[in-house]
Amino acid sequence: MIPIKSFGERRRHLASRMRKGVAIVPTAPERVRNRDSYYPYRFDSYFYYLTGFAEPEAVLVIVADANEQASKHILFCRDKDLEQEIWNGFRYGPDAAREAFGFDEAYSIFKLDEMLPRLLADQPAVFCALGHDTEWDTRVTGWINRVRQRARSGVTAPGQIHDIRLPLDEMRLFKSAEELQIMRRAAEISAGAHRRAMRKTKPGMFEYEVEAELLHEFRAGAAQAPAYTSIVAGGANACVLHYVENNARLKGGDLILIDAGCELDGYASDITRTFPVDGKFSPAQKDLYQLVLTAQAEAIAAVRPGSAWNEPHEAAVRVLAQGFIDFGLCQGSVDQVLQSEDYKRFYMHRTGHWLGLDVHDAGEYKLEGEWRPLQPGMTLTVEPGCYVRPADNVPQHFWNIGIRIEDDVAVTENGSEVLTSAVPKTAAEIEELMRNRKN
Repeated sequence: MIPIKSFGERRRHLASRMRKGVAIVPTAPERVRNRDSYYPYRFDSYFYYLTGFAEPEAVLVIVADANEQASKHILFCRDKDLEQEIWNGFRYGPDAAREAFGFDEAYSIFKLDEMLPRLLADQPAVFCALGHDTEWDTRVTGWINRVRQRARSGVTAPGQIHDIRLPLDEMRLFKSAEELQIMRRAAEISAGAHRRAMRKTKPGMFEYEVEAELLHEFRAGAAQAPAYTSIVAGGANACVLHYVENNARLKGGDLILIDAGCELDGYASDITRTFPVDGKFSPAQKDLYQLVLTAQAEAIAAVRPGSAWNEPHEAAVRVLAQGFIDFGLCQGSVDQVLQSEDYKRFYMHRTGHWLGLDVHDAGEYKLEGEWRPLQPGMTLTVEPGCYVRPADNVPQHFWNIGIRIEDDVAVTENGSEVLTSAVPKTAAEIEELMRNRKN
């Protein structure tokens, strides 16, 4: 778990970057699934990053001042309600939340509309996620307009609105030691789920049966939920990048691609492995699998301090392009295939993304138009792939082969750490594990 004091340090760091003004950061609302049933609740990542507070109906307000002693961190949350707790479980209430989470002040969420105009009075700027949620945009502008109505009494309204996500994205991009420890554990749980899937998969099963094995391992490992909708794609389904139906029957001779990871204490893991349903790669499958594995190895080798964000992708693409030429999928030299982008018929996505509280985590990929350099504390995925659909100019023995290999990688002082290395990855390792599986 992240120590409570760390959340306070994050708020103070954000306040120092704001210098003077008021930040308003709401958590995510509860969402109705149907009638009076709700989707499982998940907090807003920005709000949680600054508070550690997981209840719905909560808003963080930071009143920043150049004099740090004058800054205030205020939580608005649900009232303590013993009757509601009988039905829906424990809630802190403002007083207990202030003590437990280290806020300067805490109030009932019902006082938000009353207090915000007072807090915004004579402040130069508002920091919020303007444009993210129209309902919240209306509330924020409403509070500002109520301050403006007091202009004849000498009260000034904020004259500037800044996007709070910009400084927060930079903060979230660099993971602390505590965050990395949670991500290692999330990776460990997810690695166990992928190994379980390899041991359990056999011809005749449905994709959703394999998905159930993943979900079992996530919860058995104490993860709260999947970090995203799991992809369990057999045969031609693996050539659909965001396939989530997971309802087809698995056939011997096909590959199965599983893209799945758990969320632990808010932090995501993200792993993809591709393996044969019957435990044995065919020659064509093994050729393409080894190509993707080599591309991933080159990409991971490019993850080190000082490398530009795009270098792992460029390394993977060059390996893949040469392989596509060797296997008759593309024609010409490597440079010609790269320049024409002919390789995109078989590899059409990027090689990675930031990872953290969100599976596609916060953070810019370019700074002033240039790919940003990698630095220690950044965490990303490395996930090249190859997807061959039937076509007249494509050798038939490659048809309907979809392969992706994905690991979570943290940039370290001297290179990188692969957080998800506990999942078998070479063809020999996968075949060995599946050979020893139990029915």
